[in-house]
Amino acid sequence: MNLVKQLGQFPDEKRKEYFDTLPNYAYGKFQNILNTPALLEGESMTKALLGSLCKIENTSPRTTLPFVTTDLKNLTREENVLVWFGHSSYFIQVDGKRFLIDPVFSGNASPMPGSIKAFLGADYYKTEHMPDIDFLLISHDHWDHLDYKTVQGLKNKVGTVICGLGTGQHFEYWGWNPEKFIEKNWWESIDLANGFTLTLTPARHFSGRLLNRNISLWTSFVLKTPTKNLFLGGDSGYGDHFVEIGNRYGPFDLAVMECGQYNEKWPYIHSLPDQIITEVQELKAKNFIPVHNSKFKLSQHTWYEPLELVSKYAEENHQPITLPLIGEKVNLDTLNHVAWKKWWEEYI
Repeated sequence: MNLVKQLGQFPDEKRKEYFDTLPNYAYGKFQNILNTPALLEGESMTKALLGSLCKIENTSPRTTLPFVTTDLKNLTREENVLVWFGHSSYFIQVDGKRFLIDPVFSGNASPMPGSIKAFLGADYYKTEHMPDIDFLLISHDHWDHLDYKTVQGLKNKVGTVICGLGTGQHFEYWGWNPEKFIEKNWWESIDLANGFTLTLTPARHFSGRLLNRNISLWTSFVLKTPTKNLFLGGDSGYGDHFVEIGNRYGPFDLAVMECGQYNEKWPYIHSLPDQIITEVQELKAKNFIPVHNSKFKLSQHTWYEPLELVSKYAEENHQPITLPLIGEKVNLDTLNHVAWKKWWEEYI
C-alpha cells in the first residue's frame, strides 16, 4: 500500500483562507482552548521514546480477548444499540439511523505494516461486517482513528462523512466526492434529519498523520436524536470544555469517553482514569462507556488498567458505567438497568 497516499493531504488554499478567519486557528494551525503541551514540563520526546522501550508486563493480553459476533446487517430498525469494536471504533443505531465512529479495521494503528498490531480477538470486525452507514463520524486524523484502508473499504456503504475542519481534505485526496463529506468547526451544528442534530464540540488534543501537527481539527460530538442525547468523545485531556458542553447540551443519556493510552508524561492530551469520572459528572451524563482501550498498545500501562481503574472510580462515586465485550450489543433503551460483568478479570 502506498504510504504517501495514506498520509493524506494538507488543506488547500481555499480552506486555509477560511481557517485564518477563525478564533481557534493561528500561525497556520488549529489551537486548543487551553495551552496544551504534548508532554509534561521537563519531559522530552527522546525521553518518552526511550521510556516506551522499557519492558513492562501485560501491556498486551496473554490470550485471545473475548468478543461477541453480532450480525449488524440484520438488526431490526427498532433496535437502539451501540456496538463497540475495541479502541475507539463503534457503531450506533438509534431511531432508525446508523452511525459509525472512528472505524479502524485494518489490523494495526500505524502506516507501517506489522506495527502496533491489534490484540488477538480485538480484530474480528472488518468492513464487510458493516451494514450501510448513514453517517461516518471521524473525530480526528490520527492513525488509530482515521484508517485509510478501512474508510476506502467503506466508501460505497457510507452516505455522509462528518469531521472537523481540514480532515475532509484527506477524503477528497482519497477520491471521495466532496458532496459526501461535511467539515465543521467546534460549536457548529448540522441538521441530519427530522429530529437529528449533530454538533461538533471541543476536545483537548491534537491532530496529524506524520510530522505536521494541527493542520486539521480534532473534535468530540453531541448527537441529539428524537429519543436520545449522546456525547461521543474524541481523544481529549481534561479541560473546562467538559463543563461548557454539559451546560450547553446536557444532560446526556450516555457519554462515550476515551479512556486508555494515557501516561503521566502526557497528561494534557489524554485523560487519566480518575479524571474521566469528573468529566462524566461535568457533562451531566447519566451513564458512560470507556473506550480507547483493549485493542492497541499505544502506552505503557497494562492493557486492562483503564477498565480496572475507571470502573473502580465509577463504583466509588456511584456513577453508572457500561462495560460491554467487543461486539456485544448495548441496548440504549435500558442503559441503567444492566449490571455489567468485569470481563477483563478472567484474562489478566
